[in-house]
Amino acid sequence: MNSKSLFDQDVFDQSLERINKLTSDTKPDWGRMDTAQMLAHCAEVIDVSNGKPLKNTPWLVKLLKGMIKKMVIGPTPYPRSTRTHPQYLQNSPKEFQAEKKHLLEALTKLKELEDSDVPHPLFGNLTKQEKGWAMYKHLDHHLTQFGV
Repeated sequence: MNSKSLFDQDVFDQSLERINKLTSDTKPDWGRMDTAQMLAHCAEVIDVSNGKPLKNTPWLVKLLKGMIKKMVIGPTPYPRSTRTHPQYLQNSPKEFQAEKKHLLEALTKLKELEDSDVPHPLFGNLTKQEKGWAMYKHLDHHLTQFGV
């Protein structure tokens, strides 16, 4: 797999620069989330990758986890407005600065756990390459959604 990874310092730094270009008024090119909700969504995905439990996984998601894992770690970009796990949904109002801080902390922890073997609660063990790419791919999808 020759993909970008959040474990690559240059890619990590570029991602931080992109996040820092966001404002509470940044509008998405698609989707329903505002900027703060998107930051909360991305932080939650990374928190789960860092070891937070994933709760209330629908049985269909459990059944299709192999196919979903292939989509998550595969090279194809996510389609716009792709459905997400219920835990990752962000429907309530969020505060931009708090959610930005949360995402930056989650990213820092991801880097700190770079060489650890924290299994994903749905996908199980991921290689360092798979995890770094999956977290980058998801974050990139949403930063692109918001034009940064």
